[in-house]
Amino acid sequence: PLHAWLTDAYPEGTVTGSVFMSAFTTKTAVYVLVRVFPGTELLVWMGTIMALYGVVYAVLENDCRRLLAYHIISQVGYMVAGVGIGTDLSLNGSVSHAFAHILYKGLLFMGAGAVIQMTGLRKLTELGGLYRTMPITLVLYMVGGFAISAFPLFSGFVTKSMVVSGAAHAHLPWVALLLTMASAGTFLHTGLKLPYYMFFGKDSGLEAKEPPMNMLIAMGLAAFLCVGIGVLPGPLYALLPFPVHFEPYTGDHVTSALGILLFTGLGFFMLLKKLDPEPTISVDTDWVYRKGSRVFMWFVNKPLSAYEDY
Repeated sequence: PLHAWLTDAYPEGTVTGSVFMSAFTTKTAVYVLVRVFPGTELLVWMGTIMALYGVVYAVLENDCRRLLAYHIISQVGYMVAGVGIGTDLSLNGSVSHAFAHILYKGLLFMGAGAVIQMTGLRKLTELGGLYRTMPITLVLYMVGGFAISAFPLFSGFVTKSMVVSGAAHAHLPWVALLLTMASAGTFLHTGLKLPYYMFFGKDSGLEAKEPPMNMLIAMGLAAFLCVGIGVLPGPLYALLPFPVHFEPYTGDHVTSALGILLFTGLGFFMLLKKLDPEPTISVDTDWVYRKGSRVFMWFVNKPLSAYEDY
């Protein structure tokens, strides 16, 4: 429940500042958990709840970077659950997924940041039709979208699946099922909803152009690594803390992943009108400290000030 700072802070950062925060803040915490608390059972369920919680709140979001921030909570949930399971396979999954997350989430924040930089807008209800004028940004963003959704041949497929498999091998079928559901929800919102309403959807009439070359190069490098790790995971696996005895590209794994993702895509387009973003602000656990700060300021301005005057 202490996550709300993240979704409040990331959307307010500069275009580059949010990229750096997505790379360092939560992954530092995951590193500490891996080093200090592997095998702590409580983390299994906390991580699973995080994975689902972030996806559910992303449904409500209209701000593109706030939506991505909620998916950080969801993806870090996989890592936390993997630490809690505590097996060699799940810990390898947590570490590798943290590394992959730095790349694809940085790419997603760069893609959203490029749109903000060139349009000055960040709400999905204000965007649309940018595929005509920002096609390169769209393609690079979608690489990140496929990576976070664990599409075959992209980095998330060879890392996230290790955590899910770790749950199955540890005889935690409900955890494996719930994490798989969260993965489908990730594709629904980060891979489909956000790019659809940002780049397609209702044409907003914006005459934006591609961002400067340095921004395209940065996104291109991250996209290259997202694909490279997905196609050739061996070099990443060689750096993990335990020997890797996991083969992501089995027929069963590929077909099941594609089946889930493609049916998610079908459901998205069938229920498109139900998923239209609305210009609202969702209230999370930040309600507690917003109300608490109001009480604190009342205390400072009234009783405390009266005492000092006395």
